[in-house]
Amino acid sequence: MTGQVLALLGATLTLLAAVGVVRFPEVLARMHALTKASTLGVVLVLVGGAVTLDHPNDVTSLLLAAALQVMTMPVGANLLSRATYRAGAERTGE
Repeated sequence: MTGQVLALLGATLTLLAAVGVVRFPEVLARMHALTKASTLGVVLVLVGGAVTLDHPNDVTSLLLAAALQVMTMPVGANLLSRATYRAGAERTGE
């Protein structure tokens, strides 16, 4: 039951990240919404799967995937947003 609740929370956060990408007008705000919510959402889905599964190899694989998401997704988003800022992306809403 706990794994299913975690997976549902993760899916909800991923859905909110998608809504944030559609709703926000600026590129940098979209990147922020996408990175923060989707990273936590994917990690919650993977941890929920790890809690639900029984075999140690499956649990290890899911936890490794969650750790890689936490290490790589914010760094990649930071580099993309920095490149977007330096390229002179227009800011709307100011």
